[in-house]
Amino acid sequence: MNEIKNILVALDLSDIDSTLIEYASYIADILKVKKVYFVHNIKKYEISELFEEQLSDLNLDEIIGDELNEKVEEKFTSSAQWEVLISEDPYSESLINYIVNKYEIQLALIGNKNKSKGIGIVSGKLLRLLKCNILSIPKNAKPLITNIWAGTDFSTACKKVFVVAENLQRTTAAKVKAVHVYNVPVQFSPYIPKEHLNLKIENHLKEKYEKFIKKIGYKGDLTTEIIPGRESGVAEKLRAKAETSKVDLIIVGDKGGNTFSSFIVGSVTEELFNQDLLVPLWIVK
Repeated sequence: MNEIKNILVALDLSDIDSTLIEYASYIADILKVKKVYFVHNIKKYEISELFEEQLSDLNLDEIIGDELNEKVEEKFTSSAQWEVLISEDPYSESLINYIVNKYEIQLALIGNKNKSKGIGIVSGKLLRLLKCNILSIPKNAKPLITNIWAGTDFSTACKKVFVVAENLQRTTAAKVKAVHVYNVPVQFSPYIPKEHLNLKIENHLKEKYEKFIKKIGYKGDLTTEIIPGRESGVAEKLRAKAETSKVDLIIVGDKGGNTFSSFIVGSVTEELFNQDLLVPLWIVK
């Protein structure tokens, strides 16, 4: 994994900000981050004309900046340097992308607010736009990494997922499990009994897993789980299984591909990204 020196944390003055600040503090310590940038975008165009006169004499940038500085000072306990950046832009995604490029950000922390139906800055556009890693944090997520699931389709594209997992395992002593979700090819199912087809595919995938792990040279402790996804979509199946397995971090790649699974392909990663996950999701670019 390219060394993570600079982190961006997107804040929006909602309840999830405290979770993001505390998680950023935890990540900054375990990764020995150099600097953390806390970013807030003021969308003044959303302020109703009814309040323009009352707000005309107020310096919103200064007021919000002071509020966020106080909050970060209280919640951010890491020794890493930090700075609050306040800006005004009609598009939060483009602003964040600009800051990522300007300050050479390697990891962006954003809040998972999908239950708010679009409120907040989480979007598929942001996922596609940013060139850095993205860590999506749900509200009330605990800043602790002890049980990691690393999504794999055994392709070269997902090797980077295990680079991140290995680094996190080394710094946190977390358990890491390589997880693959497969779907039975529909075109085969009418001709082959389901139980025979599942067994054949699972044996094939276990062989692929062994070859893949040997090829990437993973240096930590690693277990594996192969999950049939026929009852639901790949992203939904992974979400449900991860939550019942008490996973506290899922790592996936932004691209990939496999005969029996679209698990790491962009569309599935985006679907997972846009779900109401209760588990933090790290997307490796």
